[in-house]
Amino acid sequence: MPEAASATRATIGDSEFDRDTAVNRRAPGVYDIDLSAGWTIISAVNGGYLLAVLGRALADALPHADPFTISAHYLTASQPGPAVIRTDVVRTGRTLSTGQASLFQYDEEGKEVERIRVLASYGDLDSLPDDVRTTAKPPVIPPMDQCFGPQDGPAPVEGSSAITDRLMLKLDPSTLGWALGAPSGKGEMRSWFGLADGRDADPFSLLLAVDALPPTAFEIGIKGWVPTVELTVHIRCRPAPGPLRVSITTRNLAGGFLEEDAEVWDSEDRLVAQSRQLARVRLP
Repeated sequence: MPEAASATRATIGDSEFDRDTAVNRRAPGVYDIDLSAGWTIISAVNGGYLLAVLGRALADALPHADPFTISAHYLTASQPGPAVIRTDVVRTGRTLSTGQASLFQYDEEGKEVERIRVLASYGDLDSLPDDVRTTAKPPVIPPMDQCFGPQDGPAPVEGSSAITDRLMLKLDPSTLGWALGAPSGKGEMRSWFGLADGRDADPFSLLLAVDALPPTAFEIGIKGWVPTVELTVHIRCRPAPGPLRVSITTRNLAGGFLEEDAEVWDSEDRLVAQSRQLARVRLP
């Protein structure tokens, strides 16, 4: 692992990510959590972190533990602080269970506001057959020591991107034109990915990985916040230990909206997660 990882590696179940995504069951189907400010960009909580939080609540509410597919609609921006999650079991079966969940916070007037709503199906990743037939290929990314992370750039504005302190990101130089004032226009972003404390990946951290890189809009030449409208993630298998490779592409920006298609590959060259999201951009 690179220098960003701590000398003592955290383990799955005992890391900052696990503590910050843990939910407390108040009653059947109702969970409390204090959303951590450590996973924010500017003042908004990162969408992938929120998906992991809701994913943990559904793992407790459903008879199956592993997310297979989860679709989220982001209704309003979440803020650090107390939140409540309400879950409903839609259907339970032998191999798949389906549930829905919503996360709520309170506004300045004390009114409850729904921030995000998800529908998900869960199963057992370890029970899946080993048969793989694919034309997908791992992204070609230079070795980590030839890639660049947030620590290699100018000092960020304090509090602007707390999440980067908790991640190990090493971005492909060919997708960093935006950082040098010369975006490629290709709408691509590729990076090595891990958690800064060295914790290996699991299905819940994959929900974070698909939404943790800089927006592809930067390489198209668009600056500023790119809020997610909808995000669907497919978890394909349990990732092997070691750093992940994440590749994200955008092929179409129209009407102020773009799509981002992400692939996540593990250290054994397996496609472990895929996602597509619709995001809004503010055009000049």
